[in-house]
Amino acid sequence: MQYRNRFPTGIFRAAMTASLLTFPKGGVHPSESKDLTAQLPIETLPIPDELDILLSQHFGAPASAVVKKKAEVSEGDIIGEVEAGLGAPIHASVTGQIKAISTAAHPVSVSAESITIRTDPDASAREYEPCDWKTLSRDDLLAKIKDAGIVGIGGAGFPTHVKLAPPSEAGVDTLILNGAECEPYLTTDHRLMLEHPQKVIEGAEIILSVLEIQDCRIGVESNKGDAIETLGQAARDNAAKGGPRITIDTLEVKYPQGSEKQLIQSITGRRVPGFGLPFDVKVIVQNVGTAAAIYDAVVLGKPLYEKVITISGRGIRRPANLQVKIGTRLRDIVDYLGGTTPELAKVVMGGPMMGFAVPTLDIPMTKTTSGVLFLAEDEIDTRPHSQCIRCGWCLDACPMGLSPNEIGIYVEAGRAEDTSQFGLFECFECGSCAFVCPAKRPLVQFIRLAKMKAKK
Repeated sequence: MQYRNRFPTGIFRAAMTASLLTFPKGGVHPSESKDLTAQLPIETLPIPDELDILLSQHFGAPASAVVKKKAEVSEGDIIGEVEAGLGAPIHASVTGQIKAISTAAHPVSVSAESITIRTDPDASAREYEPCDWKTLSRDDLLAKIKDAGIVGIGGAGFPTHVKLAPPSEAGVDTLILNGAECEPYLTTDHRLMLEHPQKVIEGAEIILSVLEIQDCRIGVESNKGDAIETLGQAARDNAAKGGPRITIDTLEVKYPQGSEKQLIQSITGRRVPGFGLPFDVKVIVQNVGTAAAIYDAVVLGKPLYEKVITISGRGIRRPANLQVKIGTRLRDIVDYLGGTTPELAKVVMGGPMMGFAVPTLDIPMTKTTSGVLFLAEDEIDTRPHSQCIRCGWCLDACPMGLSPNEIGIYVEAGRAEDTSQFGLFECFECGSCAFVCPAKRPLVQFIRLAKMKAKK
């Protein structure tokens, strides 16, 4: 957990927000820091000379290269496929020549196999013609989503075509689109909902058609009033044309409001059981960015090879919301934005609560990259941690009702394998516990270590 706790306890106080939807247990309220980019329109990053496209950027088995060195590829061509197991295809994000098939830096796995493409500077951008998707069958829609390599943009990158095919006995009756974007600094979903509401709404309609249901709820935190209004108007316009019922639900500004299980409870009141999945309570959740990507895939036939990310923090010369080609190196983004400031202290891939600090600017962007933060000294907390003082704040803050303090104590005692009794594997590492800890204990790191030890 990288973020500085600017509140005495950090535990969320819900005064004056009783009319807004939220989950009942735990949660915190970090300083939002979204003002750096919330009003900045999405801009397109110029295509760099080279890109490193990772073959491991989704949940499941990594893709294998299906191209050779020196081969010519065009924008949108498949260059990586998963031969067996869960996964999604990888596409060339530019037209050019395969320079190398080797390894590149990875934000989580340190390094992974990648395909380096040298861009053809004279190539024109690929053009796509819209189709009438309503003439397609459910199987055809799923095939388009699968072939486009769509994965969950807002999370671990779970292949979307698998998520949209729940067991028939589940009886799914509700689709929830996640537009909460509760992580501080990040504003990509906000700008997407504001600038491309029709993509989100029609993407939702496509998902409803695949699931063969009629009810869609879109959860958006109340700090995005302009997006709520714009998205609501798009939903009303769509309904006036005979579209399905799509409701915009306003949520409290509360972290981790965008977590799948918490979002479901906030909007429907249904509680996903321990170790359960959303379809266990008849719900499917998708990110608003994933819905927009589904629109591109189904209506335009465009694979997922570019996305919008937030570049923010006081350690970058010019914060921005950028549309980038997947495979773009962080170094090229930094150069485009004027470089870093002398105050830069840490670079974090993702949000400050659940992101990962990275040691290099040579890391390429992936399908699941939501943002990159360049944090200055006054935006992070570098104080050393101390022993647990048994204050219980982490117990109050944990949205899952777990005991992160006990997990940390057991890990320090060399008994990490005995921590499952404290709900270890129900933890989704949101960082709320570490955020409120007055002793600054690295509870998320303790939990990750405990999971590794327990699995062995």
